[in-house]
Amino acid sequence: MYSREESQRMKREFWVAFAEKYPRKWVLYDTKIKDFSFKFYVDNKKAQVLIDIEHRSDEKRNAYFEKLEALKSILEEEFIKDLVFEKNYTLESGKTISRIWVEKLGVGFSNRNNWDTIFDFFNEKMHALEMFYLEYDEFIKDIEES
Repeated sequence: MYSREESQRMKREFWVAFAEKYPRKWVLYDTKIKDFSFKFYVDNKKAQVLIDIEHRSDEKRNAYFEKLEALKSILEEEFIKDLVFEKNYTLESGKTISRIWVEKLGVGFSNRNNWDTIFDFFNEKMHALEMFYLEYDEFIKDIEES
């Protein structure tokens, strides 16, 4: 088992190595939609590529989620399969958000032998989500202002 410091150091090394292997600017928080972001997540059991919709207004959060749900068949046929859609996802903090994600189980950042597999997974899945978003962002952004 790693100490907290060793774990943090390894996580830093992991992200630096990822940035070196795939040196590009990701969309992530730059979606032009408030509280709508793309995220990478990794722990010692899995790697995930996520879309988090964290709008304070449940009405707006649900509206964005429903837009993505309406595009689900296009998203899965043309861009990325095996996505999980969860309208009311509860974070550890207790906050409810909407989350859409794809994951790779059985990999973790503390095993360097997994790193290339995770990096390739991150690159492939995030690239697919970004391509989808760039094609459909106008539709997604167009929700009724209340």
